[in-house]
Amino acid sequence: MEGMILVHVLVFLVALIWYIFIRRNRTNTAKLPPGSLGWPYIGETLQLYSQDPNVFFANKQKRYGEIFKTHILGCPSIMLASPEAARFVLVNQAHLFKPTYPKSKENLIGPLALFFHEGEYHARLRKLVQGSLSLDNLRGLVPDIEAIAVSALNSWADDGHIVNTFHEMKKLSFEVGILAIFGHLETSQKEQLKRNYSIVDKGYNSFPTKLPGTPFKNAFMARRRLQKILSELISERKEKRSTEKDLLGCLLNSKDEKGEILSEDQIADNIIGVLFAAQDTTASAMTWILKYLHDHPKLLETVKGEQKQIHQLNDDANLQLTWAQTRNMPITHKVILESLRMASIISFTFREAVTDVEYKGYRIPKGWKVMPLFRNIHHNPEFFHNPQEFDPSRFEVAPKPNTFMPFGSGVHACPGNELAKLEMLIMVHHLVTKYRWEVVGSKSGIQYGPFPVPMHGLPAKFLKESTQEKGAILCGAFL
Repeated sequence: MEGMILVHVLVFLVALIWYIFIRRNRTNTAKLPPGSLGWPYIGETLQLYSQDPNVFFANKQKRYGEIFKTHILGCPSIMLASPEAARFVLVNQAHLFKPTYPKSKENLIGPLALFFHEGEYHARLRKLVQGSLSLDNLRGLVPDIEAIAVSALNSWADDGHIVNTFHEMKKLSFEVGILAIFGHLETSQKEQLKRNYSIVDKGYNSFPTKLPGTPFKNAFMARRRLQKILSELISERKEKRSTEKDLLGCLLNSKDEKGEILSEDQIADNIIGVLFAAQDTTASAMTWILKYLHDHPKLLETVKGEQKQIHQLNDDANLQLTWAQTRNMPITHKVILESLRMASIISFTFREAVTDVEYKGYRIPKGWKVMPLFRNIHHNPEFFHNPQEFDPSRFEVAPKPNTFMPFGSGVHACPGNELAKLEMLIMVHHLVTKYRWEVVGSKSGIQYGPFPVPMHGLPAKFLKESTQEKGAILCGAFL
């Protein structure tokens, strides 16, 4: 009997070892995608930053196809330039790829911010952010966002100076972000937040060294001050025991299934994370919209006529216009979509394989970065005819699935995209109906910091239209 048991055990062990051997060999037979890893350690980072990143990725795709390997920013990486591959990583098999960012950036924003996480914690925070930016809540923000936009535009025109459009749009987006997070803050509190956040923002993409006087060290110290300011604001709100529906209110009043509330660090990190997500991307998009309208005068006149009709309908209490129902402003809608496609503010996103993954016969090793290339997809002539041409009419027909992802895709898609689109609509409305502008200097070229913006931030001079329609500011036309 004992002999039989020993035989069965030996057979089992042999079978197990054989299975492991076969499985390992089968995994190893899948080859890495084509491409080059470049020089040891530095890889192809120098090639990437010595030219337009779009040219770098486009040339790679042309040479190797829609999946290729490279080595940038100290990391071996797999680049994906097809809609199917992007969906595979971001939606279908998202559990195999975790979001990843350099530690230095995590520490400046806050390691507990939702976009550094996945699973239950991420789902909970994402739901809270989306809840605070629901259509019902956004309706209440419209008058205040309009007031911010009008005040900014008036200041640009009243000064009579040439302004850096992108920098001014960043200020505007920051004000809108503060409004969505805190509601109405005292001027002194807002200025404290703005001053320290600006320092963090400047050091965010700098070399991560804590040597005294460096941008990163300054940002690190400003982040500590932001934590203190936010702690005071949180304590103040707790004392009031208010039930505000802004983001801070949603975070403070949240309880999980066990009845536990969010910690102060969790709240602070996610507030700073939302500020980061809300500012540069939206500001860059609005700058591009302004440039494309300026470069296409006939289109500008069409949009202007459409927006003046919206202005005349301002007194119609039954007008409930959401982004998904922009029947009354189809031209403006398509202009914004085409601007988002052309500019592709989020050119790609970072993920990391949590295990060895096989895709279309290629192996994606565990620990390698995986980057769906949104810009390559948005500029692929297979999906968008004459992709380098600004043509809003292309959106008269819905794009093919997974070919247009201006706000990402899957569970990590931008949770604040409705606020961003509302901000764009409001800005366009007041810009084209009350002002005219002239771009100064070069009208071409792109710079990256890291998001693509027109060269030098698009210097422009703004003037008020000599004849303006009278009427109240829109209060409900957008939602």
